[in-house]
Formats: sequence, C-alpha cells, structure tokens
Amino acid sequence: MRIALHQIQAQPSTAGSGGLTSLDAAAGEAAARGARLLVTPELSLTGYALEDPAQLAEPADGPSAAAVSRIARQHGVAITYGYPERGEDGAVHNSVQLIGPDGAALANYRKTHLYGPYEAKHYTPGEQLPVQAELDGVRLGLLICYDVEFPEAVRAHALAGTDVLLVPTALMRPYETVAETLVVARAVESQLYVAYANRAGREGEFDFAGLSRLAAPDGTVPVRAAGSGEALLVADADPVALRASRDRNPYLADRRPELYAR
Repeated sequence: MRIALHQIQAQPSTAGSGGLTSLDAAAGEAAARGARLLVTPELSLTGYALEDPAQLAEPADGPSAAAVSRIARQHGVAITYGYPERGEDGAVHNSVQLIGPDGAALANYRKTHLYGPYEAKHYTPGEQLPVQAELDGVRLGLLICYDVEFPEAVRAHALAGTDVLLVPTALMRPYETVAETLVVARAVESQLYVAYANRAGREGEFDFAGLSRLAAPDGTVPVRAAGSGEALLVADADPVALRASRDRNPYLADRRPELYAR
C-alpha cells in the first residue's frame, strides 16, 4: 500500500475552508504520486491551538465528513483526518476519521490518552481501543499522537492484527525523541508499520517538531521529513516485507502474558 503523509505547516487556525482547501490539494498530489491513502496530522481540519474546540466540534457524520468524502471520491484516495468531534452525549473528543477512496466512512477513533492540561480541559477521552478498518486487504489501525507513546496501546493493535498503524499527531518540541526513537521502537516491538504525520512550526503557544515518517517493522524508516516546513511524503508499506519481518521476529508468538499480569 502506497501511503502519503502530509506534514502541515502550523497556522493560527485552519478552521473552515482553509483546512479543506489544504486537504484537497494534498489529496490531489498524493493521488498523482500513486498513493492509495493520505494521512494528515492531529486536528488537521481545524488547527490544534484552538481557544475553544467545542465551538468547532461536529458529529462524525457532520459537514466536514461530507466534504472530506467528496475529496476522497474525487481523487480516488483514502483520507485520514483529525477534527474535534461532538459525541452523542454532547462531549467533545479529539478524533480522527478514516474515509475510503469511494467516500465511505471506514472508522472513527477518539483519542484515549489525552496530553497535558490543554487537552484535559477541552476534551473527553475515548474508551474504545483498538479501532481498525480494512483497505485493499490491509488492516489499518488508528491512534492519535500521545497514544503511540504507550506500548500497551500499540500492542493492543498488534494483537488485533493491525498491519499499518495510522498516527495523526501534533508532537511538540522538545520531544523529538518520540518521532526519532519511540515510533521506530513501536514498529519493531509490535511488528507493524507506523505512519506518523505531524505538524511543523509554531501555532499559538505550541512549537511543533515535524519529523513525520513511516517506520517499518524491521527498524528502517522508508521516508521521513525534516523538522520544519510543509511536506508530502510518499512510501510503500509492503505486506510481503511485513510477513517476512514477523517470521524473523516472533515477538507476539513468544509472549508470556500469564507472567505479565502478576
């Protein structure tokens, strides 16, 4: 599966037509470069540093979903995008949705591990893990930013059969080690691909680190971005290489869960 990662240049706010315009352009370029799937950063439609995310929150099947569906159908590429979601009970979640290349909604995930006082103030954590979808015979999983820093969350995906873990993120400085070390470690220890798409530059009080990348289960990084600036990265997640790596590194088969619970 050819995957495109859109590293977005941070702006004060991309809410409204700006976020969709940027997404449309990225989807067109991704499709032209042969990508089947486009992954964008955390809260990609609105910007991260929002004074009140509740004002922009909408249901998973709201107007933004309809607009992204049209973009996906137009370019024939699946899209993973972030947005503030208004739940059925009125709670606001930091969410990501996966739309298929035919415009159908495939999966919606609410961030389960909230980072810092800003997120704790504005969002309610999700309670469902793992969230997955199938695309072209590949099992995709969804996490958001801070979630990937918990090995338990990634291992839950691995045990559920995730092949490619999609991680929209808003990683800030000075935590570059997450992208440079932890993301690669997660790919190796759980034997899956990790597609990590970040913002870059300053937005409000936050300074985002960039460093988007695709990490492979053999410890290599097929593509990576610099620490600053907008970029569209394209690389392949190879099912044959994934199977070969899992055969060489049988971490999941060699686990002893009866010991870990003591």
